[in-house]
Order: sequence, then C-alpha cells, then structure tokens
Amino acid sequence: MAKKRPKKSKKTADKTIKSSLLRRTHPVAFLLNEKEKEAIESYCKKYKIANKSKFMRETIIGAVMEKFVADYPTLFNQEDMDKIKVPSKTVDPFV
Repeated sequence: MAKKRPKKSKKTADKTIKSSLLRRTHPVAFLLNEKEKEAIESYCKKYKIANKSKFMRETIIGAVMEKFVADYPTLFNQEDMDKIKVPSKTVDPFV
C-alpha cells in the first residue's frame, strides 16, 4: 500500500509562490576599472560588508527606486507647488 503524502497547507503554497517570484534568475555583469574596484573593496572593508553582491544589488535598486519616487507624477507642477504658501499655525502651549 502506497504511503499518503501530507497535504500542503496554504501557507506553504504561498511561500512557494512568493519565493519563485523573488528568485533571482537574471544574471547581470558589469566591468570596473582599477580605481573603482579599489574604492569598492576599500568601502566594503571599512564598513565590514561581507556580501558584495547584496551590497551592489541593494545600492543599485535603492538608487533606481529613489529616482522612481522623485519622478512619480503629481497633480501639480513643481513651479505651481513652489508658488503656494501655506501659513504656519503657531501653537501656544499655554492656551
């Protein structure tokens, strides 16, 4: 008689889906000159960064996401926002 396999819980299935979506399958390579390489090695040594791949990935993605946030469309142009002055309310702690 064959053994029955335990049923997968929904949590396990969700983890499998999430992990497959976050799995890194696209290699990216770039070249550095000698000065850039020395600068990165010096930085990693100074700040005790053991995983250079993680450091590079987080740094690059951080810069990309920061640019996305800065470029996100708003309702008004920056010039229009600069023209608007909002009076500051002073709070009297003794009132």
